[in-house]
Amino acid sequence: MTYRIRGQIITYAVLFLLSLLVFFPMYWILRSSLLNLQEILAFPPIWFPNAFRIDNYTEVMARVDFGTYFINTFTVIIPVLIGVGLTASLTAFGFARLEFPLKNLWFSLIIMTILLPSIVTLVPTYIGWSKLHLTNSYWPLIIPAFFGGGAFNIFLLRQFLMTIPKELDESAVIDGAGYFTIYRKIILPLIKPAIVVVLLFTFVGVWNDFLGQLVYLNDSKKYTVSLGLSTLRGANNTPMNLLMAGTAIIVMPAVIVFLFGQRYFIEGIATTGIKG
Repeated sequence: MTYRIRGQIITYAVLFLLSLLVFFPMYWILRSSLLNLQEILAFPPIWFPNAFRIDNYTEVMARVDFGTYFINTFTVIIPVLIGVGLTASLTAFGFARLEFPLKNLWFSLIIMTILLPSIVTLVPTYIGWSKLHLTNSYWPLIIPAFFGGGAFNIFLLRQFLMTIPKELDESAVIDGAGYFTIYRKIILPLIKPAIVVVLLFTFVGVWNDFLGQLVYLNDSKKYTVSLGLSTLRGANNTPMNLLMAGTAIIVMPAVIVFLFGQRYFIEGIATTGIKG
C-alpha cells in the first residue's frame, strides 16, 4: 500500500469521525423526540428507539402553535434575505469596482464593526427604535437588512468580486453599459454561489436569533420559532421528550434549507470567482 493511499484512508477516516461528531447532536435530538420520558432517563442510554413515539410530535403541536410561529418567522426572514442579498451585493460591487475618495478607509471602518459585539449596541439601538415607536413589531428586525447587509457579508462578496477580471466591465462599458447594467447582467450571475452562501448564513442567523427577537417582540402572537420554543421550555412540567420533539420541529427546516443550498455553499466557499 503506497503512502498516498494510506494518506487518503487516514484523511477519510478522520473526516468520517468528525462528521459523526457534528451529526451526533442532531441524532440525539431526533432519538430523544421518539422516546418517552422514562426511556430518555434510562441508564445506560437507549441508542435506538424500540418504538417510534410519533405522538410526542402531535402532543407538542397541540401545546404550541407552531404554525403561527413559522408564519411569523418567514415574515421576518423573507424581507431580510431580500435586503441582505440586494444591499450587500451592491455595497460589495461598489468597493470592488468603483473608485471614490477614501474607499479603503470606509471599507476598513466597515470591517472594524465586526469586532464590535452586538450586545454593546443593543441598548442605544433599542432606545432609537423605541423613540420611533417601532418596538413590538418586525421592523427593527427587517429594516437594518436594507442598509448594507452586514459587514461580514460585504467582505465575503467583495473578496469574491475582486477575483473577477475587470476586463469584463471594460468590455461592457465599450458596448455602452452603465454600472447598474454591469452589476445586473455580468456581476450578479457570476457571484451567485457567494450570494447563496450569504443568504444561507443569514437564514440560519435569523432563524436562530433569540435575543434580538426577545428584545423587540412583546406580543406572544408575534413570536417567532425561537421565542415559541422558549415558551414551551418555560412551561411548567413540560417533559423532556416533548421539548426534544419541539426542538426537532424547529431545527429541521434550517437543516433542509442548508441541504438544498449545499451545492452552492460548497461552490461559494471553495471557489473565489473566475480566473483571468
